[in-house]
Amino acid sequence: MSTLPLTPATETSPTMAPPSPQSASMSQPSKLAPAPQASPSGDRLRHVIRQILQAFIPPLCGFGLLLAIWAIIAMTNKSIPGPIAVWHSAVPLFSDPFYSNGPNDQGIGWNILSSLRRVGLGFGFAALVGIPAGFLLGRFNFLNRALDPVIALLRPVSPLAWLPIGLLVFKRADPAATWTIFICSIWPMILNTAQGVRRVPQDYMNVARVLNLSEMKIITKILFPSVLPYMLTGIRLSIGTAWLVIVAAEMLTGGVGIGFWVWDEWNNMNVQHIIIAIFVIGLIGLLLEQVLLLIARRFSFETE
Repeated sequence: MSTLPLTPATETSPTMAPPSPQSASMSQPSKLAPAPQASPSGDRLRHVIRQILQAFIPPLCGFGLLLAIWAIIAMTNKSIPGPIAVWHSAVPLFSDPFYSNGPNDQGIGWNILSSLRRVGLGFGFAALVGIPAGFLLGRFNFLNRALDPVIALLRPVSPLAWLPIGLLVFKRADPAATWTIFICSIWPMILNTAQGVRRVPQDYMNVARVLNLSEMKIITKILFPSVLPYMLTGIRLSIGTAWLVIVAAEMLTGGVGIGFWVWDEWNNMNVQHIIIAIFVIGLIGLLLEQVLLLIARRFSFETE
């Protein structure tokens, strides 16, 4: 009996229909249009605008708050002029700031320049004496121990207490005011300079001894570059104190100056001009402070 050959059973796979164009397009990754990129110039412009707003908006808000408080106080107290009344007085005052009708009637510009001249002279003499003295006190321990009690005794004395001594010695009001500026400006320079000298790393001084450098070389090549930031800090503190003291000194000595001008306007009961002088004094002090801060940053060797 013959058997028929059995063919193996084959699996029949279901027939697949060819993909439609729509399904083919869905199976492939979709190509989206690229998002528009911001130009570098536009980002830079937005960054600059943001920095300007961050720099100016908070101070403007602070000044606006000050003017609002001032206006409220002026409305409740009629003896204090408001911002608008002071502005109307300031316009003619600064229209001709350098007029001169005699020694006791001069424009506000001459008074400011006279005060700055006194501050410059007193501050300059204080720098010529105080900075070298600070170097010596910081460099030599014996001098530091000898003069530290003297400085501790004289430094807390009010600068105006030295004004009668200046009048007694110089017999004139102008050099007496300059002497007062000198005596109030010298202490921050001495103390900060001496502190900077003491903070110079000892390794630098050891290298100087190995190289057998002279004392002048040590001061000019090692100490001065290291002490300069401390010295500039003392100068900045001194100029602020000097400008603060000159107003009070000129009120007592008279003559031409912003302090005398304030006192003279008080005698004339011109409160608007007194308020103007307050803003002028504050603005000049701020400018002096910012100039010295810029110089200090220029010579600062610290890395942020």
